[in-house]
Amino acid sequence: MRIYKVLGLMSGTSLDGLDIAYCHIWEENGKWNFSIKETAEIDYSDEMREYLKNAIHLSEQDHEKLHKDYGIWLGQQSKLFIDELGEEVDFIASHGHTSHHRPEDGVTFQLGDGQLLANTSGMQVVCDFRTKDVSLNGQGAPLVPIGDKLLFHEYDFCLNLGGISNISFDKKGERIAYDIGMANMPLNYITHEMGLAYDENGKLARSGKLDHSLLLKLNNQKYYSLPYPKSTGYEWFTSEIVPLIEASKISNEDLLHTFIHHNCEQIAFAALKYKNNSKSNSKLLATGGGALNQFFMDTLQDKLGSSIEVVVPNKTLIAYKEALVFALMGILRLEGKTNVLKSVTGATFDSCSGKVFFPEEN
Repeated sequence: MRIYKVLGLMSGTSLDGLDIAYCHIWEENGKWNFSIKETAEIDYSDEMREYLKNAIHLSEQDHEKLHKDYGIWLGQQSKLFIDELGEEVDFIASHGHTSHHRPEDGVTFQLGDGQLLANTSGMQVVCDFRTKDVSLNGQGAPLVPIGDKLLFHEYDFCLNLGGISNISFDKKGERIAYDIGMANMPLNYITHEMGLAYDENGKLARSGKLDHSLLLKLNNQKYYSLPYPKSTGYEWFTSEIVPLIEASKISNEDLLHTFIHHNCEQIAFAALKYKNNSKSNSKLLATGGGALNQFFMDTLQDKLGSSIEVVVPNKTLIAYKEALVFALMGILRLEGKTNVLKSVTGATFDSCSGKVFFPEEN
């Protein structure tokens, strides 16, 4: 039995920072197991956050420069982490940071040049997990459901609340997953306007009131009526949602309160629609930054009612589940096994995705 020792790197749409998880992952008796040994969250500087946030608007030349600069930065952060860790690491699996995601146009791009990441860290790297699926007419997202299926199969639903909310579950033996809509993206946008990094435990949101007019406009967004497989991202948020925030005359507290109710209504609608009605006690695993927001979790449980229990795991798993799953995806890529599911992305077929880079010798 081989125990893989992998560094998983994740940067999400919420732009909180870089998540690093040092994981031990192994397969035993046909089941995958894991242990998250050490973690780190590297905050982005204001300059880096703005650089990444505005990457979509950069010229081709400037975008390529950011791709290389960010790859070097990822390598530097990985090397610092590994040196301090003092443990053996087999390879790095990096999600990168998504700058463009328009699968309907055959476009997706993850910043963080894999070769420069390998050169700077001195480690083998597996990265760029989305491109192949998009080339197979898939959405290239969400990718985490392979980890839900292999590592968290005891839960009926796995919900991730990063910038975007996505859900995965089994339906007639196939894994289904898609981006429901928003999670932290609008909340962070509003708190940043207030000069705050985030709304701790949702205290500000809890103090607000529901604005029914805004809630109706949000719930009527065209994206929600699209069939899965589907995925969304920052482009949708900036074009469709930011104008609603900017046009609103209500307080920031009321905005936060209304967005959480909206998010939870959409999540509950998705989960209850696909609940196995023959099972009375379904469980939903909630991870990602939104799971740390108590008002978000209380509101979600309220919308779901008693038929689906929201399970919030320990803080390490909440924060680093995605980094863990990319570590697993890297292993599957090196073993030549499926790591992206067509039932999730709508691609022509399942694929073994990701590009492999080795450090170049000087």
